[in-house]
Formats: sequence, structure tokens, C-alpha cells
Amino acid sequence: MLRLQAFRFELVPDGRQQRLMCCFAGACRFVFNKALALLKENHVAGEPFIGYVTMAKHLTTWRNDPKMPWLREAPCHPLQHALKHLDQAFCNFFAERAAYPCFKRKGDQASFRYPDARQFKLDQSNCRIFLPKLGWMRYRNSRHVVGELRNVTVSRVAGKWFVSIQTQLEAEPCAPVVNSAVGIDVGIVHFAKLDDGAHIVPVNCFERHRKRLARYQRQMCRKVKFSRNWRKAKARVRRLHARIANIRRDFLHKASTAISKSHAIVCIEDLQVKNMTRSAKGTAQQPGKMVRQKQGLNRSILNQGWGEFRRQLLYKLAWNGGILVAVPPHHTSQTCPDCGHVSPESRRTQARFQCVGCGYTNHADVVGAINILERGLRLLACGELAQSGHSVKQEPTEVTTQFAA
Repeated sequence: MLRLQAFRFELVPDGRQQRLMCCFAGACRFVFNKALALLKENHVAGEPFIGYVTMAKHLTTWRNDPKMPWLREAPCHPLQHALKHLDQAFCNFFAERAAYPCFKRKGDQASFRYPDARQFKLDQSNCRIFLPKLGWMRYRNSRHVVGELRNVTVSRVAGKWFVSIQTQLEAEPCAPVVNSAVGIDVGIVHFAKLDDGAHIVPVNCFERHRKRLARYQRQMCRKVKFSRNWRKAKARVRRLHARIANIRRDFLHKASTAISKSHAIVCIEDLQVKNMTRSAKGTAQQPGKMVRQKQGLNRSILNQGWGEFRRQLLYKLAWNGGILVAVPPHHTSQTCPDCGHVSPESRRTQARFQCVGCGYTNHADVVGAINILERGLRLLACGELAQSGHSVKQEPTEVTTQFAA
């Protein structure tokens, strides 16, 4: 099994290297925006789409332009990779997997990538890395990098610079050390409810820092925009956002690791989080109903990180020899696991389930987890759901995964 993995470390650059990295990220952003503007003009003129190969020739012209000498000072390969990102964005748009690409705004989320392993050197014993036009740079070494080096991505988050080193490792498919199966019903009150009645308490990091974040944002709004005090207040908001994201990511990693190591088969719901968190504002002619309540529900759903939890379960189970099965979420908490009767009246409250057919009583989330496990095992045994006829999705047993930088 081909295993792609990224190792992320915090960089410790000096003043010159910080200034250069800001310039390199700005150059990549400029090339991306200039190419996107050219593609828009080309589309208005009725000309065919310009691919990466032709656009790279325009990049050579831009770098040789005497009006843009600063563009020549940036390394060439990150600029070329910015064009590849744009080309991939249009491929996703044409395949209806993403929206139309938009211009990148100057801000804190700055990044650039060296796509070839021959362009950088890694000295793990001395905790340093060599990057073109930046030289040797220290990093906070927290783990050992294993595998063949592929590429390096440098990014800035909340004023700190990070490096993500992607490696490739040929790993032998391993057999799971356990043979148990589990059904998981994700929620808001309980982050995850298992079919045996156990549950995982959510961290709710956003709600804990929500008042402080609102106070910081009010303080930023009172400052003169783009003044020095405004930039300080904005940096404080960014640091708090980064802290919230780090807490959520750490919680999801710990939860997904514990589940993937203790179960060989994990069954979850195939939830469409994007559709579930769609805005309820409506239009001026047809305004939505209970907008504030729906906003609170959307905020609570997004605070849980269900999509990231599923992504982590997918590759961690594959690495441990397990399998992830996604089943349709229809009526999972309204179906009696004892007699199979389906009725919305069986769920008396948000937490209590009492079957109107046979009187079976249990927690509604536990009932959902039991039904999810039953549907997943039925899929693995028969390849389809015998009674409902709904299509199901089985995640691949062998995957290649890259951590986001």
C-alpha cells in the first residue's frame, strides 16, 4: 500500500528569512491572481481555455518584465505550482466539484510550495531544513520524518510559519489486531454515540472562546482600519481562531485514533454536512423562518468537525488494516432495532426512543448507532440493503492520504 503522509513543524526563521517568505508568498499570490484575471479576459473574448503549459509561458514573460523585477527574485518552482493550483481549481470547477475560482486576498493565510524533493534538504539530526533562496532554517522537531521526501509546503498561520514535509512510504498491508465492529452516531450533545452505549464528550472549543472572540472582534472594529493598533487587534483575533482550530484538531485526532485502534470495522452515517449547514435566510421576497435558531444549529454542527473526523477515520483505519463503511442516514433514529418498526412517533424527545410497535426503549442516539452498525454489516455481507433499497457507500480499503498543511 502506497502511503502518503505529511509531517508539520513550526519554523524558527530569522528576520531576513521571514521577509523573504512573505515576499515569496506574495509573488505566488500575484501570479495566481494575474493568471485568473487573464483567464477571465480570455473567456469574455470567447477564446478557448488556457491550460497550465501555455500559462507557464506567460509566467516566463512576467518574470522577464522590467516592470516586475521583484517577481524574478522569487523561486521559479513555487510560482509554477501556483499556476498548477489554479489549473486544478478550474478542473474541479468544470467537474462541478467546486465553485468558480476567486482571487486570493492579501492576508494571514500565505503559503508556497517546493514541489520537487531535489530542491530542498532535510537535516533531522540538527533540526534544520534547507530551502532555495532561504538557506538553512531551524524548525521545532517533534517527531521523526519517515519515508521518501516528496515536496515541502511553507505556510503562515496566526503570525507563525510552518513547514509541511510530504513523504511517500511503501507499507505492507497489515491485518487488524482486533476483530470488533462498531456503529457511530455523531451528534451535538454527544460528539459520538457508540452502539454499546458509550459516548465521546464533545470539546466545544468554539463555544468556550466565543465571548472572548466577540470581545476581540469588537475591539478591532473600534480601531482605525489598517492602523497599527488595528493590525495588533486583528493579530489577536487570528491567534484565538488558530487556538480554537488547534484544540478541535487535537480532539479529533485523539478520538479517531482511539476508535481506529480498537475496532476493525467502523460504520458511520453518510452525512452531507454542506447541505445540513445551509443558510436559512432566504430572500427578500421569501425570507426564511427561525433564522437565528438555524444559525445556532449550523454553528454547533460545524463546531463538531464531522467531516474531518470522517477523513481521519478513513486513512487511520486503512493504515491499521480496518475498513470504514458509510451508510444512508435515513430513519436511523426512528427505526426500532428490535422489531424493525419505523415511525417518527417512536422518538418522543430528542434523547428518548420508545417504539410504538413493541415498546422497546433506549437512548435515541444509541438506537441510531445500533441501526448504523446493522446497515453496515448488511452491506458487507450482501453488498446492499435488503429491505430499504437505498444505495450505500463503502470507503475504499486502500487509500493514500495527505495531511493538509
